[in-house]
Amino acid sequence: MKKTKTQRFKETLGIDIGTHSVKVVHLKKLHDGFKLLNYEIRPTMPQGVEYIPSDLRAERYAPVLIEILKTLHISPKTVKHLVSSVGGDNTSIKQIKTIFLPDDELESALFFEAKKHIPISGSDMVLDYQVLSVEEKTNNMNILLAATTKELLNEHTNVLVSAGLTPNLVDIDSLAVTNSFALNAFVEDGVYVILNIGAHRTNMVIWGPDSKLFARDIPYGGYHFTRDIMRRRNLEWDAAENHKFQWGLEDDPGAASKQTISMLDISEKNTEDLIVEEVRRALRFYVKEAGNSDYRKVCLMGGSAKLKGLCEYIQDKVNIPTEVFMPFINVEMPEKFQDKKDPQLALAIGLAMRME
Repeated sequence: MKKTKTQRFKETLGIDIGTHSVKVVHLKKLHDGFKLLNYEIRPTMPQGVEYIPSDLRAERYAPVLIEILKTLHISPKTVKHLVSSVGGDNTSIKQIKTIFLPDDELESALFFEAKKHIPISGSDMVLDYQVLSVEEKTNNMNILLAATTKELLNEHTNVLVSAGLTPNLVDIDSLAVTNSFALNAFVEDGVYVILNIGAHRTNMVIWGPDSKLFARDIPYGGYHFTRDIMRRRNLEWDAAENHKFQWGLEDDPGAASKQTISMLDISEKNTEDLIVEEVRRALRFYVKEAGNSDYRKVCLMGGSAKLKGLCEYIQDKVNIPTEVFMPFINVEMPEKFQDKKDPQLALAIGLAMRME
């Protein structure tokens, strides 16, 4: 069989199009690892403006992406290796086990197998897969399935094209954060819990070097933390956002309490409680599904990972060591970026570090 020549790229661009901000990371491939050339984070909503998530439209992304590329002095036509991702309800990843099949039979068989495991209509499904391992004793194959809808993929590629870019590799958000962690952490045996806390959802991944991968999205994020503050302290959106960034889950000791005492406030749970409940539920499910409870660490990524008190709160509630994860172990950082490391770059870095 004729070998396919692998294309090699000196530079790579990772684009994380989040619901509330766009993150672009520009890396240079080194012999061993990567070098950060530049990055940019830009919100898609005007600062201080309250919004309704259901009213957000995809059309707002391309102008932001165009401005980011201008700021980074990158001409879209010169980008040779671009990796982006999609996420949300219309994406799914699942690790399955199946009997050994030769390559020419595997793809068609997996499409029918995916219908059993992935809640996306077969006629609307775009499916990809990766063979993780073949078990010696049983000859069974461990396979990772990743799927999205044609509509979501088309919407995503239209944003890139509108910004003058040529779509290339498109990943799933949860896989990108897993890649970011696996390539930038000192990983030992055991299982790690990754929480990428975005604006409207949290990507949760349970992963270990020799463990089954599990991923799901938790429908809470930074937006919901702000709504909590508005409700409890009787603040407008802009003031609540400022309070969140300054104090996180902690109280401003110099401010008079403005908490209301309505029955709604008493009965409604905090966003951090809702996230912890979902995490606990997933951890219990994973133990039953994978038979492994060797949880080593919870790693927080995303913009809301920086909220004061959140890391400590999660650690206390799930009883697993928890830290904010900075994905820069295998990324050489020029001096000007040393004090600008940000956990919300994790997904974009995971994308940019994917070479094939």
